Amino acid sequence: MKEEVEIQIKLEVVELPYVYYGGAWKVAYADFMTAMMAFFLLMWLLNMTPMETKEQLADYFDPSPPMASDSSSGAGGVLGGLTMSPEGARASDKNPTTPMQQSNQRKRGGEYKSKVNELAKSAQQKRFEQAAKRIQRAIHEHKDLKKLKDNIEISVTPEGLRIDIIDQENETMFPSGSVNMFEKTRELLAHIVDVILEMPNDLSIRGHTDGARYSEGATYTNWELSADRANAVRRAMLDAGFPVERLNNVMGKADTEPYIEDNPLDPRNRRITLMLLNQIFPDVTDDEEGEATEDLFDGSETLIIEEINPYEKTPGEVEFP
Repeated sequence: MKEEVEIQIKLEVVELPYVYYGGAWKVAYADFMTAMMAFFLLMWLLNMTPMETKEQLADYFDPSPPMASDSSSGAGGVLGGLTMSPEGARASDKNPTTPMQQSNQRKRGGEYKSKVNELAKSAQQKRFEQAAKRIQRAIHEHKDLKKLKDNIEISVTPEGLRIDIIDQENETMFPSGSVNMFEKTRELLAHIVDVILEMPNDLSIRGHTDGARYSEGATYTNWELSADRANAVRRAMLDAGFPVERLNNVMGKADTEPYIEDNPLDPRNRRITLMLLNQIFPDVTDDEEGEATEDLFDGSETLIIEEINPYEKTPGEVEFP
């Protein structure tokens, strides 16, 4: 007979305590999300802010040295009241004492110098264009020079204002092979001097000939002829009142720079070139206090030109042959 074993299983339900009572955790989570939103909003604003504004903010929160100070104060030791500025210095924009202030000042000074040079070059370009119009108008209005309108070519080049007095087939400026200019040429030069006399630019005078050669063995060549004609123009312009101190160079180019390259014998290759050389404007330097002279800016380009003269001369980018 099998033994019957009675197994009794007793199940007990244990009730665990409920830890979270109420919604206090929600408040903490909401604070955390608010802080994160504020943080990312700050990051976005900083990313959208120009660098110049950031530098201004940095300068604002940067601890500045006192307005005036002795070499030491307080204990006189490390962190004992020593100043960042030189002894007796006054902290200001004119005498920056922090690297950030010095960097900002150099940046502003560079932008200012660039603006001055840009305006000065623009004013010179306009002055060249006005001079070209005045010379052409003077020729058209003068009854004796009106027929020479085709003998004048005026252009503004990277080197300066170029005035070419060119021979034509039936209208030459010098007799053939001679350095004694016609009276009409002398009168034309006088009118040109009247226009360019008011301009500060230096002048380069260059003589050119055509490709016709002298006989073999001749001691007088196109080199001498072109140089002598350039010198004759120089004398005529000085007689008309052009100041000698504004003469940069006088040279003969012979037939090395033909006006009509395809035809060396073309009469237009015989010409005189008057080049009003570009000014090289010096940088507007900072004064002893490190502050740019902003009085140059009053809205007048003419004032800028006058203030920064005298100017440095350009070599004209030419070489003697």
